[in-house]
Parts: sequence; structure tokens; C-alpha cells
Amino acid sequence: MSYLLRLIVPDRPGILGAVATALGEAGVDIVSVDVLERGGEVAVDDIVVDLPPDRLPDSLITAAQRVPGVQVESLRPFAGPLDTHRELELLEALSRAAEGTAVKLLAAELPRVFHSGWAVVLSGDAEGPCEVLAASDAAPSFDGMTVPWLPLSSAQLLPSEAAWLPERWREMAIEMMATPFGSPRTAVVIGRSGGPAFRRSELLRLVHLAGIAASVAHLPPA
Repeated sequence: MSYLLRLIVPDRPGILGAVATALGEAGVDIVSVDVLERGGEVAVDDIVVDLPPDRLPDSLITAAQRVPGVQVESLRPFAGPLDTHRELELLEALSRAAEGTAVKLLAAELPRVFHSGWAVVLSGDAEGPCEVLAASDAAPSFDGMTVPWLPLSSAQLLPSEAAWLPERWREMAIEMMATPFGSPRTAVVIGRSGGPAFRRSELLRLVHLAGIAASVAHLPPA
């Protein structure tokens, strides 16, 4: 089974090699590594691994934390496809999408780009219920919900303890981030249950991708 391991590691040469060695000695195969951010002498890395059937997930935490200075921020199952060119493939697919299908394609594909649980595209304002323009599999229902941050003038992190969230969503620790898509009244929202919270580097990446995607989605199909 595959897992997504988020680590906070000292930002020094050789640290990822030491982590890879520790995981390898525990019988764990590393599938991919994404460096999310660096700063303050630490780095945040997302590592997708394959865990043998006879090993418990806790063994990943134990193995990683054998390396001095390494902290495990989160561990969760991972079932998405992997691709080092995820963003480019999404933009190419959007450029070829038939009229009226680009938004649905965007919502369906963003979870694999960001290693998240789901994505939705919403339209509306704080005066009434929002409209769901598109939603990926596993997305919670926004139907009939009023979201106070629409219209959205700039990208935002939407933490799981926010007062506007339904109580059940807070209990599930649903973390989200959102950015405008084409206009302040339309937003792309990405979420996952149980954390970890999205980081500023992930939000900036979403802003960049959504900005390009909004332009591509409005071009005639290639």
C-alpha cells in the first residue's frame, strides 16, 4: 500500500539520502519526493512510499525519525497516480478540452497534482448559497452552503477550525485552500481531511496554476 509521508528535515546536504537509507533498511520503497518549501534552515518534503503488506504504517514514522533532526508532520494513505509533470499534463489536457468541459476536468485532476483529497470550483457571493460548477470524487457537498469568503479577491488558506465550516467538517479536520479562478466570484478550492494543513508554498503553487488554467480554459480547443 502507498502512503504520503510529510517530513520536516534539516536543510543540509545528504539529509534526503539519510532518510532514503533509513526507509530502505526498513523495507520501504520510495516512489517520489516533492520538496514543498525551504527556509529557516529546514525543508518540508512530501515522500510517497510503498509499504510491504507485512509492515505497519507506524514503522514509517519510526524509520524516518531515526535520522537526527527529522520530524514526521503527517502520514496518510495515498491512492493517486504519480507523475513528475502533473501540472504540464493538466494544462495540455485543458487546452484540448471540449467547450464546457474544462472546469470539470480541472476539478477532477487537481487532487492528483496537489496530493490532496478533492477539489471543487465554486461560484457565488456572501449574500446567498454558492453554486458548485464542478467537483472531483470524494468532495464534500457545498450545495446550499453560503461561504463568507466569496467573492475572493486573493488566495487564502482555509483552516479546519474556521467558524463558517459545518460542525462535521471541523470534526473531520478538513483543511482547504482557495484561489480566484477567472473572476473574484469563482474560486477553485482544494481540500483534504485529517490534515496536514496546506502551506503557503502550496497556496502559491495553486495561484500560479489556476491563473494559467483560467486562461487556457477560455481558449478554443487545440
